Amino acid sequence: MSTQTTIYDNARPQPDKVLRDISEYVHNYKIDSPLALKTARLCLLDTLGCGLEGLKYQQCANLAGPVVPGTIVPNGVRVPGTNHILDPVRGAFSIGTIIRWLDFNDCWLAAEWGHPSDNLGGILAVADWMTRTAKAEGSGKVFKIKDVLEAMIKAHEIQGILALENSFNKVGLDHVVLVKVATTAVVSKMLGLSYEQTIDALSQAFVDGQSLRTYRHAPNTMSRKSWAAGDAVSRAVNLALIVKGGEQGMPSVLTAKTWGFYDVLFKGKEFKFQRGYGSYVMENVLFKISFPAEFHAQTAVEAAMTLHETLKAQGKTSDDIASIRIRTQEAGMRIINKSGPLHNYADRDHCIQYMVAIPLIHGRLTADDYSDTIAADPRVDELRAKMECVEEERFTTEYHAPEKRFIGNAVQITLNDGTILEEVEVNYPIGHRKRREEGTPVLLQKFDRHLRGRFGEAQVKMILEKSQEGFEEMDVDDYVNLYVKKD
Repeated sequence: MSTQTTIYDNARPQPDKVLRDISEYVHNYKIDSPLALKTARLCLLDTLGCGLEGLKYQQCANLAGPVVPGTIVPNGVRVPGTNHILDPVRGAFSIGTIIRWLDFNDCWLAAEWGHPSDNLGGILAVADWMTRTAKAEGSGKVFKIKDVLEAMIKAHEIQGILALENSFNKVGLDHVVLVKVATTAVVSKMLGLSYEQTIDALSQAFVDGQSLRTYRHAPNTMSRKSWAAGDAVSRAVNLALIVKGGEQGMPSVLTAKTWGFYDVLFKGKEFKFQRGYGSYVMENVLFKISFPAEFHAQTAVEAAMTLHETLKAQGKTSDDIASIRIRTQEAGMRIINKSGPLHNYADRDHCIQYMVAIPLIHGRLTADDYSDTIAADPRVDELRAKMECVEEERFTTEYHAPEKRFIGNAVQITLNDGTILEEVEVNYPIGHRKRREEGTPVLLQKFDRHLRGRFGEAQVKMILEKSQEGFEEMDVDDYVNLYVKKD
């Protein structure tokens, strides 16, 4: 009886091209787009505001802070809206968690979905910690706000370009894998890693255990979806620091037969790319301006608000509705089309029927409208039961079209007396680039509102004064200090 021995070739290959391209972009691409920098400023303010608003909710506040209560780290990261002083890994987790808690920060929709401003958790933590350390020790890089904006543009680009043609959700992986990769890339450069070390760090990010989407979908939707990005950015910072300490990488982490990312997690397929890295994603990012709602439902909520006013003008209410037909995109059908009981806040803000019902009943949709108290109103589930949700192929096509990137929804109501109201169709929300001029003042109002929900008038005034265009040369720690919660 003979046995066959497999001998593996142990020659070290050159790093995978995907890793090389990302590292080349991070280290050598110059950000020179005025539009990207202008949008990045809006994105920074909006993202910080979303974090402040998230802290209103005790479950979020409980997650932010040190692992061991009372721990204060020398030259540590300040978490906006709190008094915490943390190490950069825990700081990244805390900032990333408060940013994402309410599902109100920016969005990118393609073959993969995600929220590129999630990366700010790692970027701001590293920039703040390194700046405070440099000032305390008298040497090292002092980061400016412009450095943060440029890192945000690059993190947005890495996450967004990888998302354009590659669906991680279709193999069951959560989109925070891209947050981990993008943050790892940009903080590696910030930490002083070389081109080669950045490749090593990226390989560590891809080999790291990746999150499943289980917590985003029925019947298991729960609040981990609100801290998954915090976990991703904290792991990214940790991995970059490990490589900075001398750890090596795995050059063929993606392409290695049997054991690589493609074979193990991506059904043997290699990543596809629609375009190279530049500043496209930040220039075209989607802001959530009007409603804290999963982005595929934003235009449906806007349509429902319009229909609420139509009903009101006719002297009618949601009680007069017999049926509702919602036309949406394929992605909306997969992510937020739900029937049956909704068990928690996270379940409700990922249900298109719930997000349409609330504005039809109340003429609004706020973060508080996902609470148990509002959800207990029997009219909500009665209205959900009257809804039919179907895919509109045109919306799906325009969703993926590079020149459009629409997120269309249409809502039509039939009343109890048989009257069919005119269907309201909205192709792209106020946060879309095509409505940027209209949306920017409203986005800044949102930032102002979130500041006032956390701070007193004097502190709000100071933050607004320091956040005007031209604040790019301000030291990061000085700007972050403005957001420290004063008892």
